[in-house]
Amino acid sequence: MSFPAEAIFKKLYASFGPQAWWPAKTPFEVMVGAILTQNTAWANVERAIANLQDNNALSARALYLMPRKKLASLIRPAGYYNIKAKRLKNFLKFFFREYSGSVRKMAGADIAKLRRQLLSVNGIGEETADSILLYALNKPVFVVDAYTKRIFARHGFISKEALYQQVQDLCTESLSRSARLFNEYHALLVRLGKDYCRKRKPRCEICPLKQACS
Repeated sequence: MSFPAEAIFKKLYASFGPQAWWPAKTPFEVMVGAILTQNTAWANVERAIANLQDNNALSARALYLMPRKKLASLIRPAGYYNIKAKRLKNFLKFFFREYSGSVRKMAGADIAKLRRQLLSVNGIGEETADSILLYALNKPVFVVDAYTKRIFARHGFISKEALYQQVQDLCTESLSRSARLFNEYHALLVRLGKDYCRKRKPRCEICPLKQACS
């Protein structure tokens, strides 16, 4: 079965419109959010981000200098707060060591090099690394998440056992290499996954992609 990537995008965009994702004021906030959102709902991340903002701590230097125990207490709403505080500290050490805590310097680096570096940071996996690359640094990298895999597997475009890289390659090779397009596409898939292609009790009968379903 061929993969109608553009047709899927057009159908979802016509159904949902622009999603304006990622909801953040700064690229650095996106980076923090990408780490905090691991294994939790976005609403919980928003509460953790609000705690950081209320404590004037949502900057690279403030978080870098903050004791890990205090950071953990502020991000508690995001769940697994001790683990995530450690992961944030690991990222911040890398961020200052390699890029002096500058988003501008980081954004100027080569995509492949950046991805390798991010994946070498303990606690940052493929989805988190690619979210940082796409949403914080505006790099044309397609983000694959559980929604992406579920939707494409249910429609017969990939196997349920497909690896992250296989799904990413399928999407990248089927679309124009554009950060703006990849951004919107992923956000639309998240919307579809949350509202229609649910893990339990999917709403197939009213799904915008009903005609494409195998």
